[in-house]
Amino acid sequence: MDPASSPDPAPRRGIRHTVLAIAGVALLVIAALLVGRFAGAAQATPGDSSVEAGFARDMQQHHLQAVEMSFLVRDRTDDESVRLLAYDIANAQSHQAGQMYGWLAEWGLTQASPEPSMTWMTRPTIDGSAHEHDGADHTPGEPMPGLATSEQIAELTAADGVEAERIFLRLMIAHHLGGVEMAEAAIARTEKRVVVDLSTSIVNSQEKEILLMEELLAERG
Repeated sequence: MDPASSPDPAPRRGIRHTVLAIAGVALLVIAALLVGRFAGAAQATPGDSSVEAGFARDMQQHHLQAVEMSFLVRDRTDDESVRLLAYDIANAQSHQAGQMYGWLAEWGLTQASPEPSMTWMTRPTIDGSAHEHDGADHTPGEPMPGLATSEQIAELTAADGVEAERIFLRLMIAHHLGGVEMAEAAIARTEKRVVVDLSTSIVNSQEKEILLMEELLAERG
């Protein structure tokens, strides 16, 4: 056969490539729609009585007490290691409290809770299993884990020097342990990415600070 009269394979290859490209784009679009649908379901805006809203409201209060105690000890000691720790805690937790305030505003929810504090910790975990310190046995309306009492705050306020440092370190270790418990309880109950990320950050940072505070407390007898 005369090569000049044979069909040119180039157009066929072009058509085949075009069809494959269109099919590939269609598959990508379908995959994106499916991912978007599943992500949208997982990232739905939390409701007023949701775990996410309850956590944001309660952890704000918890954090703000840590900020208060940090300012108190800062003004009652000249020890640079304790003052630096207090500054770091106050700075980090005031920033995180602001983030949680912003979540509620973005979700169109009030800062005040429609139910007793810590009610969210009594709700089932995502996988339905029991977790150590998962907060399921916490009674709604009772003080948050690790929260200092008014008497303890008064004791810190009245102290100074090394005694103020000791009181602060004891109270803040307990406070951090309670914060870690709350953060882990939130992680076990939500798939909301911003909540999981912040809660994980709280667990990691506060566990490190607990170790530091235990060392500082041991140095003070």
